[in-house]
Amino acid sequence: MQSHGLGAPGLALRLKNTVASAAIVVAACAAYCSLPGNGRLLLALYGPPQSAFSGLDFLLCAACAYVAVLAAYFLTQSDPGVSKSLRFFRVLGRAARSPSALLKGGLTPEDGLAVRSTLLKAFFGPMMSMFLMIHCMAAWANGSAILAAGDGESGARAIFDRFGFWFLMQLILFVDVLVFTIGYLVESRRLGSEIRSVDPTLLGWAAALLCYPPFNSLTGRLLGAPVSDFPQFDDPTMHLAVNLTLLALMAVYTSASVALGLKASNLTHRGIVSRGPYSLVRHPAYVCKNMAWWIGALPLITAQFAESFTQGLAAVGSVAAWSALYVLRALTEEDHLRRVDGEYEAYAARVRYRFVPGLI
Repeated sequence: MQSHGLGAPGLALRLKNTVASAAIVVAACAAYCSLPGNGRLLLALYGPPQSAFSGLDFLLCAACAYVAVLAAYFLTQSDPGVSKSLRFFRVLGRAARSPSALLKGGLTPEDGLAVRSTLLKAFFGPMMSMFLMIHCMAAWANGSAILAAGDGESGARAIFDRFGFWFLMQLILFVDVLVFTIGYLVESRRLGSEIRSVDPTLLGWAAALLCYPPFNSLTGRLLGAPVSDFPQFDDPTMHLAVNLTLLALMAVYTSASVALGLKASNLTHRGIVSRGPYSLVRHPAYVCKNMAWWIGALPLITAQFAESFTQGLAAVGSVAAWSALYVLRALTEEDHLRRVDGEYEAYAARVRYRFVPGLI
């Protein structure tokens, strides 16, 4: 890549990279705020009453902080190149000037990667940032409630049901989302997290996006949503054992995210990870999440079979359909990674099983 040095041309490129990246952040936040269903999250208040803040307050502060970090990064580069955000706007400019020429000539590999990477980060960045704050505040609230309840006369099961389970679940999800939030917002060749490829197929994008807001509401209407995050059982031993198993599965799910580290993000190839649970199966996160869903669905499935065999089969079919969607995600991800280079093929040869060691 041509060096632009520290003179006027280099400064101009740094400024362009900074402005383009800041514009993407602003556009991404504006799009997030306009999506159906996000208004409730943005208007809700979080934190203790004496220092409560709205979701919109948090998003604006987080966006400003991120823009400041991006500006510091781009303006201090010793040898700047054209950023993906700037490439994205240049493609938009060509499309505005002559859409037919762009369609006819297509995009260079670099421009295609820049467009897909920018759209990916713009979609997931604000969403993951908001989820991160929500899980943090929920864990804090439930942890505080546990400490307060410990001074009273509440029984152990009551504390576990009301606060303990939710504290652990929100803490687990906080760690998971923290890793992915950093993964989406931080991309660096020096840190080994540069995006080499983003899935170019419509099927790959559809399989992933159908699992996230706002698209998962449509998925839920089509497939149903017979899953409880916290299944209830009359027998106290079974109740505790099943829900601790559910939490353990979600902890392994999060450990898969931690293993990915800075490479964590959907639809991307940033180098293959084979440590942690990825040394056993190729899709440990999907396996654990789906097993947790099946556990969460047990009370409803049982209740539906008690009503009629047909209703019970429908409940089982609903959870099975969600599992099938995640199988599709796994298959499209593998197809994408195999097309980029031989790195995933070598990994698949070492770790033979996708989901269950010794079976599939």
